[in-house]
Amino acid sequence: MTTLLETRYRTVLRLLPAYYRREREEEMVETYLEDLDRDTQDQSRPTLGEVVSIAALAVRSRLGAAGAPRPYVVLGSVTRLFALAAVLLLAASAVVAPVLRLTWSFTRGGAQRRLFLSEFTDHGVLAGTVAVAQWVLPLGWAVAYFALLRHRPRLARLGVLAAALPSVWPLLRSVTDATPLPEPAFVTMLALLAWLPALALCTAHHRDAPPARLPAGTPGLVFMATCVVTGASLVLLPAVSDLVWGPVNCFVVGALGLLLWSVRRTDRGVPGGALALAVLGLLLLAVRVAALYPWLRVPGAAAYIAGGLAQAGALALLTAVLAVAGRRELAAR
Repeated sequence: MTTLLETRYRTVLRLLPAYYRREREEEMVETYLEDLDRDTQDQSRPTLGEVVSIAALAVRSRLGAAGAPRPYVVLGSVTRLFALAAVLLLAASAVVAPVLRLTWSFTRGGAQRRLFLSEFTDHGVLAGTVAVAQWVLPLGWAVAYFALLRHRPRLARLGVLAAALPSVWPLLRSVTDATPLPEPAFVTMLALLAWLPALALCTAHHRDAPPARLPAGTPGLVFMATCVVTGASLVLLPAVSDLVWGPVNCFVVGALGLLLWSVRRTDRGVPGGALALAVLGLLLLAVRVAALYPWLRVPGAAAYIAGGLAQAGALALLTAVLAVAGRRELAAR
């Protein structure tokens, strides 16, 4: 006779995908119940730790655990590649933007230098601490990128979670402050650009997942090339640059190079690469549109609007091409 506790365990186990339940459900139920007295089972419930463990197992088994069916393997591969590509773009931006800002501030005379330092010293202890954190914490993207490719996923998770924290500060400040949030759509999309890759990395790069690797090149060389493209985008066209200008240009250059390189490849490589880039391209396109929209009716912003529209068009076209290429790649497998 089925006890109430067994029914409760089976209800929680429904979080697992069907293929995993078919193979392991009976064994898991027996393990959970073997040390419990049958007469007291109707008064017991699965513990919080057991529920959390089953939920974590559900995520791992849906994101390409060993022996998973093909759809789950592809989903896991796409999620991991999306996280790796996004972390690379964010890492390059987190390194290049502060370097350019420091270079500008300390090479333009004492007045510019004092103006820069005033951001940390002239607004109180709390504001100064937040300003320092907004400079330091984003470097966690670079830590996460290199940690992930050196097979240290725990350090990578800590890096992305720390790096994504500054994106939440404007949203929290809008709740506690009477001042309305400027450009709420753009701020929200920036938070999504930080937290979606962070969550993808934390969930998809689990202990059963294959090690992260780049499609081509070494981690240092790829990171350096990404930094060069990001820096060139900001330096050569400062009139149209904003927080997403450099990352989007890097994405366009990198995705075009990957498409051309994949045409010449004879092996199939890691599944889902083009589809992962298409997902990232769609996210970047949403951020680009959110950044551009408030400026459409601002006088004197013609250069910025033209640059943003051109970038958005190229990004939309490339994302569509990647989506088609990803679909063909999966069909060929």
